[in-house]
Amino acid sequence: MTRLILPVLLLITIGCKQNPPVLDVLDHVDPMIGTGFHGHTYPGVTLPFGAVQLSPDTRINGWDACSGYHASDTTILGFSHTHLSGTGIGDLGDVLILPYSNDPAMAPVATFRHENETARAGYYRVRFDNYPVTAELTTTEHVGYHRYTWDKGVTPHILLDLSHSLHEMWGRKSVADRIELVDAQTIRGMRQSTGWAQDEKCYFYLHSSVPFKVITAYRDSLEIPVEANMAGAQLWAHLEFADGVDLVELQVGISGVDEAGAEKNWQAEGQSPFDAVRTQAENAWREALAVVEVKAAEPVMKNFYTALYHTMLAPQEYQDVDGRYRGMDKQIHQADGFTNYTVYSLWDVFRAWYPLMTIVQPQRAGAWAQNLVLKYQEGGLLPKWPLVANYTGTMVGYPAAAVLADAMTKDLSGIDWNQALEALQIASTYHPERLANIPESGARGVMSKHIHFIEKNQFVPVDSVGESVSYGLECAYYDWCIAQVAHKLGRDSLAAVYDQRAKYYQLYFDPQTGFMRGKLSNGQWRVPFSPRYSQHDQGDFTEGNAWQWSWFVPHDVQAYAQLMGGDQVFINKLDSLFSVSSEIEGANASADITGLIGQYAHGNEPSHHIAYLYDYLGQPWKTQEIVDTILTTLYAPTLDGIVGNEDCGQMSAWYVLSTLGFYQVCPGDPVYAIGRPLVDEATIHLHEGKTFHIVAKNNNLQNKYIQSATLNGKPLEEMFFSHLELMNGGELVFEMSHEPKME
Repeated sequence: MTRLILPVLLLITIGCKQNPPVLDVLDHVDPMIGTGFHGHTYPGVTLPFGAVQLSPDTRINGWDACSGYHASDTTILGFSHTHLSGTGIGDLGDVLILPYSNDPAMAPVATFRHENETARAGYYRVRFDNYPVTAELTTTEHVGYHRYTWDKGVTPHILLDLSHSLHEMWGRKSVADRIELVDAQTIRGMRQSTGWAQDEKCYFYLHSSVPFKVITAYRDSLEIPVEANMAGAQLWAHLEFADGVDLVELQVGISGVDEAGAEKNWQAEGQSPFDAVRTQAENAWREALAVVEVKAAEPVMKNFYTALYHTMLAPQEYQDVDGRYRGMDKQIHQADGFTNYTVYSLWDVFRAWYPLMTIVQPQRAGAWAQNLVLKYQEGGLLPKWPLVANYTGTMVGYPAAAVLADAMTKDLSGIDWNQALEALQIASTYHPERLANIPESGARGVMSKHIHFIEKNQFVPVDSVGESVSYGLECAYYDWCIAQVAHKLGRDSLAAVYDQRAKYYQLYFDPQTGFMRGKLSNGQWRVPFSPRYSQHDQGDFTEGNAWQWSWFVPHDVQAYAQLMGGDQVFINKLDSLFSVSSEIEGANASADITGLIGQYAHGNEPSHHIAYLYDYLGQPWKTQEIVDTILTTLYAPTLDGIVGNEDCGQMSAWYVLSTLGFYQVCPGDPVYAIGRPLVDEATIHLHEGKTFHIVAKNNNLQNKYIQSATLNGKPLEEMFFSHLELMNGGELVFEMSHEPKME
């Protein structure tokens, strides 16, 4: 049935006390933020965690084509229905549609100016320059809505392109397409493609408000006869409408299951007026964003609510309205009482995004954790970066362990913990035989050889596999996470094994240089060594260098400080991280190293917890100072206002939590470290009607230091509080000052 969302108005009052202006929260959301630099966000339309992401594509190649859109472009190739937000690899971009006019070219391209473009949560509009067309987009959960208005006196055309692929240069292409002309107003079909997701199937059901005729069709750039059924790789068609037609509305149902599923999705959600659907989409976003109410200066409001918006673009629902979905085994399954999702950027999002979701979306957070266990049951391995029913093996280790440990220690419900622990044991031990039944080659990265060396040597040798230090450090943390799950289940002997493995990080620390370093198979350090050196994909570190990675021991900070030489040595080294030269060495240094303060790189995830480490060593004013610098200089309400890949909400989740005044350094340890609140006041609406209220008194840009803090009226003796204290509701009050409190 059609999902109706009742109008929910979240209104924020700002300004003077008498007759204050009333603003819609959506006025504080700008989907254009992050579409410049390397943010890799898209400006189009979707619902919170929705199945459709209908957005303009302005380029298909280059790193900055990952989302299909970059703010520096002035051409639009069309509007496709599936996208990724903020990733460092591109994919999707399924079922491209472009309105144009007059004689069809082989590949029409629209030009535009950004001043003629509007992006809003749930609505997108653009006026083309070279074609007299205005395009508008909105969406339901499974159906993309298009409204195209031509000037009078032109012949309207529409391009339907199934050959369109994002990141063709990285091997992304369609391999089997199908177009079926159902009637003069309806087309259905499918697109099978290969790329980052080695085998993706996207089915569609397109309905037009007015009749059309297909005038030309192409397969692999060669014109073919127009027939009722057309098939082959690289397929596209040109549609023409009668003279005098100046308004065409399309509704396009999308499915990962089959054409019947796409049609059912259209039948359930594709028959409402465009403006009504726009209103529903906007209200869905009002309702989702209402979970946190904030009072702050306008730049903070814009950054905050756009960041909160970005945290709700993934994972994406990946099932039809009837509950059918394609599983990790490529078979069609029936969801019974749950929703299946895809696009879990686990290595990125376990750090801040998932902890944030346990606060603002606790039911979904539990469901997502169980969904990972379900994917293990279907495919035989816990996923690392699952993408439209494909294992990709992208990034480091087995990061699902962090999500599951955080869910366990926060008592989230709906998770089969015995199955979860089984999945974690398989993920953390070398079982190459598990790959035999997984067709996609990317699965090799899920069960990587690094795990074999950890079992064999306790460390990962640099002369055997790449990125050895990053794998070793991350797997030590993930093993600690597994130990937490085992402890909670009463499996103490198993927990002891993983507790021991969690200390293997010590094997990478070189006391002479004070850095984590690559170690050869014979136990010697790799030479030469420079902590500034980065070699993308082939070096000792993943998307970083020794300066950035030497702090990744979130589960054992105090013990690591002693290993480094004591608290003061640790603090001095941490001070140096933020003050040394930002020069990066290496001819093939990782492009992910961005947002530099000294050698701290906020543009990539391994650095995200580091600013909060001062809290653990008794110098919280330094955390407050650095967090303030990051919040006020590395985020901005501009096109290039995100200093690195947004990564499916992780960069934004860091901003949301830190702006509220706290951050979880170690997922799996349900404790929040206090930083520097940037809001004047905030209310988090929790489950069961509870609220957590945050007040920062005397707050302004100069008053970045906390003089005192109380939780429910009681002084906080340390700069920490628990997840349970937050979820029980209450009030956290900060007294701010321009002077650091150092005693």
